[in-house]
Amino acid sequence: MTRILTGIQPSGSLHWGNFFGAIRPMISAQEQGNEMFFFIADLHAFTTVRDPETFRKNQKNILLDYLALGLDPEKSLFWRQSDVSAHSELAWFLMCLAPLGMLERAHSFKDKKAKGLETNAGLFTYPMLMAADILLYDADQVPVGKDQKQHVEMARDIAQKWNTQFGEVFHLPEPKIAKEVQTIPGLDGQKMSKSYGNTIEIFADEKVLQKKILSIKTDSIPLGEPIDPESCPVFAFHRLFENPNLKTLERQYKSGEIGFGASKKQLFALVWEYFSEARQKRAKLEKDFASVEKIMQAGAEKAAAIAEKKLEQVKKSIGISQ
Repeated sequence: MTRILTGIQPSGSLHWGNFFGAIRPMISAQEQGNEMFFFIADLHAFTTVRDPETFRKNQKNILLDYLALGLDPEKSLFWRQSDVSAHSELAWFLMCLAPLGMLERAHSFKDKKAKGLETNAGLFTYPMLMAADILLYDADQVPVGKDQKQHVEMARDIAQKWNTQFGEVFHLPEPKIAKEVQTIPGLDGQKMSKSYGNTIEIFADEKVLQKKILSIKTDSIPLGEPIDPESCPVFAFHRLFENPNLKTLERQYKSGEIGFGASKKQLFALVWEYFSEARQKRAKLEKDFASVEKIMQAGAEKAAAIAEKKLEQVKKSIGISQ
């Protein structure tokens, strides 16, 4: 049985990039009988979110979103990162072993710094907290977007260094990247990310969703002219959302029978229906949020039991614990 682990930051509403990059593959893997570990990466989120009310709201929303989208707590382990102190404790041990140069080479940190976004020590050492998240649970696979692949490789590197210096403690994880969804483009064509303000939220209100879809950046091609479907971000979303009329749409693109505006309207209708059942489930869960908290408490207890056992191995390996 393969153990698959993934975390999601409660730094804003879940968007299409989260869904295709992590959530849908994980739900699919859950249904295939794998051992699934989902956690809410609230410690990671604190690197960018500081308002307490916003933080609480984001956490509530993400719990509802995950459960509405198909996470089954009877089949998968689901918990909050901050409810298991071993994450922070192991991160400290790993940071003490991590070469400064390795952290300085992290693409995500350099990218945010280059774009003028806020940077801090937490963001700089983010890869070691992520390594702790992974290594505590002996994860076999970690589904990530292309931009996070380096962080999983860092987790492997620090685990190998630890095993060489202190004896075999850590299982080496593998990044799992679905080629067709390596990077989901946002409204502006860049990677869809809350940091860039270019996201399309899964559970956006109807009017907001329609407005965002209509604002997806496209080339300036006159109406009636052929459009290359392979270079069109709107068509890419039609494919991701499994438009049943994709072949017809492709023909219309190539013949010039359809323009970007009409394609975007079709996409809106497709997406609104795609998440219809999940919206209904989410509304029911929100009315009984106490039951959601019980799920999280139970998940934290199970996760802590696993994590503390690994942390004890770590401490013994360096002589802290007898």
